[in-house]
Amino acid sequence: MRNLLFFAIILMVQIVSAQMESQSINDFIGLDTSKEILLDVRTPQEFSEGHIKGALNIDWLSNSFNHRVSFLDKSKKIYVYCKMGGRSLKSQSRLKELGFKNVVDLEGGFDSYSKKD
Repeated sequence: MRNLLFFAIILMVQIVSAQMESQSINDFIGLDTSKEILLDVRTPQEFSEGHIKGALNIDWLSNSFNHRVSFLDKSKKIYVYCKMGGRSLKSQSRLKELGFKNVVDLEGGFDSYSKKD
């Protein structure tokens, strides 16, 4: 029985992991706002110091994150980024828990994006 439970847990982790989509932020070329949302989950201060054009800022660290993202269109693809990648991964997972189906983590974060070119 213990082996069966362990197998089930491993299987669930693999299924959840497979549903998480990532892409290098340096491969991000633009945004079709009719179908996509670009979500910057850094603090407002970080956002004001520089961000990707067209990004919406909802701070992952704020108490209102869940409430604010509830107003986003769940039918749109959401690209999410932060400074280096940690907060965007956590927010990607939370967005999935909240019913968003198509969420892409932009790996490398704004630090990597700002160094490209």
